[in-house]
Amino acid sequence: MLSVDALTVEFGGQTLFQDISFVINEKDRIALMGKNGAGKSTLLKILAGVREPSRGTVSYPKETKVAYLPQHLLLEDNRTVFEETALAFSEINEMGKQIEALNEELTTRTDYESDSYMELIERVSALSEQFYSIEEINYDADIEKTLLGLGFSREDFTRRTSEFSGGWRMRIELAKILLRRPDVILLDEPTNHLDIESIQWLEDFLINTAKAVVVISHDRAFIDNITTRTIEVTMGRIYDYKAKYSHYLELRKERHEQQLKQFEEQQKMIAETTDFIERFKGTYSKTLQVQSRVKMLEKLQILEVDEEDTSALRLKFPPSPRSGNYPVTAENVGKIYDDKLIFANANFMIERGEKIAFVGKNGEGKSTLVKCIMNEIAHEGKLTLGHNVKIGYFAQNQASLLDENLTVFQTIDDVAVGDIRNKIRDLLGAFMFGGDSSTKKVKVLSGGERTRLAMIKLLLEPVNLLILDEPTNHLDMKTKDILKQALVDFDGTLIVVSHDRDFLDGLITKVYEFGNQKVTEHLEDIYGFLAKKKLENLREIERKSTN
Repeated sequence: MLSVDALTVEFGGQTLFQDISFVINEKDRIALMGKNGAGKSTLLKILAGVREPSRGTVSYPKETKVAYLPQHLLLEDNRTVFEETALAFSEINEMGKQIEALNEELTTRTDYESDSYMELIERVSALSEQFYSIEEINYDADIEKTLLGLGFSREDFTRRTSEFSGGWRMRIELAKILLRRPDVILLDEPTNHLDIESIQWLEDFLINTAKAVVVISHDRAFIDNITTRTIEVTMGRIYDYKAKYSHYLELRKERHEQQLKQFEEQQKMIAETTDFIERFKGTYSKTLQVQSRVKMLEKLQILEVDEEDTSALRLKFPPSPRSGNYPVTAENVGKIYDDKLIFANANFMIERGEKIAFVGKNGEGKSTLVKCIMNEIAHEGKLTLGHNVKIGYFAQNQASLLDENLTVFQTIDDVAVGDIRNKIRDLLGAFMFGGDSSTKKVKVLSGGERTRLAMIKLLLEPVNLLILDEPTNHLDMKTKDILKQALVDFDGTLIVVSHDRDFLDGLITKVYEFGNQKVTEHLEDIYGFLAKKKLENLREIERKSTN
């Protein structure tokens, strides 16, 4: 369906990857993996045709439709959500108008025997065959079903796209891609701005409806659920596994061990050969043997061992000061924004040492309740913090509170105490600040980099109530594992707002669900909660789409 042949990308004197080739077949669902900077997003852009390689080709049949969702995009602001989404069908509508115009031309012309008239007939026939081969679609119903599945309400359909945040605008673009029914869908971190229910809806679509899919994602559960093949980009080349992500990890480990063994054997042979040359290079009787070995070493291709991610760092929080038995107590807590009720009558008690998740659709009040607990916004009802509660708070805007004039290293060095001071560079490397990155000033960091730095800083402060609002959005899988293990070991109380099921699995033991203007307590872990809710949610979405 789509063929990549001898692809090479070079810039700044560096080769990102060289002479890579592979084929994407119908029904392939591929995870594109590799450490940050390996070239995954660049490769996806080349497949999408928005970037040119230095050498090599990407080819596919003319009728193949390729759709691409980048990490960042801009939408026009003069259309409603429904109108913008309906642009998915603009090509089909344009084809219909073109056929109409050509048929009109055929009826007015009289040069029936001319070559141009015959060419016109052929064009109409070819276009008509393509147009009528497209299965009949109830456009409005499909748009509604897709928008509802991605978390929009019917009231949102008539709102301007300019009223929505970047995450919601990304959903609009995703809806357009899904509605086009392309042959190949290319997705770069599609789950970063989706809630759990929308991610599950997207999974179902990609598994049951999509044709070929290539996805970059740090959401382990998402890629494990949807993909059947893993292409790893590393050290300028690729490895292609007919396996989903979790199986690929096992195969990758075996590959690395085999490479290491072969490398060590070759190094031993080189050492022995070099030793032989040094010992006998002046001996007349051994001249031919020495020359033979010298030539052999000159021609020898040195084996490489693929870079192993050495950022596995066991990070421990400082011991938590002891708090009261109930760090957070809510009595009839509610919040209204501009006459809109977000939630009401929230009643709960969080015990010392509990680890809980706030989940639910975006806009249902998860971050709002966090801000209420932090006393950042006014609310109805009573929120009480227990004795000696010391809060560590992480939200996306924490990054803006960093001192811009400090370097990355200084930012962490200022708060690190105890044994961790000897491991600051390891810690920075684990959060993707390796090498010269630690000497960068905060002022030159990207938004994602600042977010990661704010997370490290928080991890080093002695607190007993941690509140994390979407902590994993800018973290790769290895870094998420480090953070998760640190939170599992944390001896205080944890509240985490997250859509990342794999991150929450094994971490939290209770779920507070936000929806229908209320907060509901569930005494299950994340997968127990999802199992209970899945059928109910699917029925609810279907019910909405048929109203």
